[in-house]
Amino acid sequence: MSNRFQRFIIPIIIIVALAIFIDLPNSPGVHINNSVITINRDFTTHLGLDLVGGVQALLEADLPAGSTVTAEQMDTARAIVENRVNGLGVSEAVVQQAGAQRILVELPGEKDPAKALATIQQTGLLEFVDMSNLTPQEAVALVGTTIKTDFGQSGESQPSTSPTQTPGGSLTPSGTITSTGTITSTGTVTSTGTVTSTAPVSPTQTTANTPTFHTVMTGAALKNVSVTLSPAGEYQVSFELDSSGAQTFSSFTSSHVNQVLAIVLDKKVISTPTIQNPITDGKGVITGNFTQQTANDLAVQLRYGSLPIPLKVVTSQTVGPTLGQDSLNKSLVAGVIGLAVVILFMALYYRLPGVVADLALLVYALVTFAIFKLIPVTLTLPGIAGFVLSVGVAVDANILIFERLKEELRAGRTLRQAIDLGWARAWPSIRDSNFSTLITCSILFWFGSNFGASIVKGFSLTLAIGVIVSMFTAIIATRTFLHLVLDNIEFAEHHSWFGV
Repeated sequence: MSNRFQRFIIPIIIIVALAIFIDLPNSPGVHINNSVITINRDFTTHLGLDLVGGVQALLEADLPAGSTVTAEQMDTARAIVENRVNGLGVSEAVVQQAGAQRILVELPGEKDPAKALATIQQTGLLEFVDMSNLTPQEAVALVGTTIKTDFGQSGESQPSTSPTQTPGGSLTPSGTITSTGTITSTGTVTSTGTVTSTAPVSPTQTTANTPTFHTVMTGAALKNVSVTLSPAGEYQVSFELDSSGAQTFSSFTSSHVNQVLAIVLDKKVISTPTIQNPITDGKGVITGNFTQQTANDLAVQLRYGSLPIPLKVVTSQTVGPTLGQDSLNKSLVAGVIGLAVVILFMALYYRLPGVVADLALLVYALVTFAIFKLIPVTLTLPGIAGFVLSVGVAVDANILIFERLKEELRAGRTLRQAIDLGWARAWPSIRDSNFSTLITCSILFWFGSNFGASIVKGFSLTLAIGVIVSMFTAIIATRTFLHLVLDNIEFAEHHSWFGV
């Protein structure tokens, strides 16, 4: 075998070994935790709702006739719906904007459709809650938990000097902070109205026997929220209140210096700053150990409290888990039969080169499925169809190479010459056809992303990945295997091995 192809053997073996490790049904994943690097990654197959059952719903902004929704409002609504869906514990959920006023939601494995849809339709309630009876440490323990407030019990609350508690109620945090979440809290308010944050968010918890805290004001008083940079170059969340909110905020912060004013969204505590000085101009800055993403997450939550968008369900469908499992089983059977038929055809028609192509095809299948699990790609029935179609694309490349190979052999070339010439003359056709397919996949993916056609999106994604991997197997794997197996065979003595 030519030395220029020998160097590909070891990389191919390594890639195949890694693919097999990832593809194993009980793969342990990669878990590295030390001072240098931290990696915690499990390799699991993610299935769509048409394979495991679940709920698909199309939501639409429910506004009076003549009202319009801005792109920013819809993007904010989509982000909050996604947060709510994740809070339901649904894995591999899909939440994407579909057109100017609609949001597509897919919840694989969801067993209570009515409850799920009711949860994601809630408009969201942002509250500034008085926790002046708690120490900063006690308030931090409530971050990430659900509390009771008096807002909505007897109309909108007005500022007061102390929280109203349920008789006999006591503060019983359900646990301590154990994880580093996306929003940090306990900070202080400086004389310029800056809230610093240091405590991490814990996973969602619900406290038992908590007091009913007083709501100073709601997110309706927010006029503007944005992510900015501090003079030190750190990310922070700036907010501005309307005139009524500024007056309420000024009155409360003036009378509650060194006490806690919590930020609560849908009764869940997301931040617990401590007031250091009065804020009289209605402007504040929440700062802390924010990254750009975590600062934006908090800004989105605050904006959503001030700009609620009612959502209604336009259409919804439920796929039962039994039907989903039946679809999965049939898809697996169809995939195995299709792959077996292709392998058998290649071996019978192209003889020895066909067996080599089958080996390259197995490499293709292993690598493609490993990529699906690495990204990860949520496999649906259309996605599996895209993968099966890409198998045909991979075989098509081998067929072009082998037909050229046979032509060169009939012309009297040696095997080594025939392999190189056959591949070189087949490559332009392989390249052009594959790039045409990739362009089509890009268009379909764009269409699916912008119009909520997740079926088209899944099909185009798996097909595109399959085409890219098939190009790798055609350029590297098939050609290397051909040289490895055929370079030392005398064609004149084994015509029947090549179907010539």
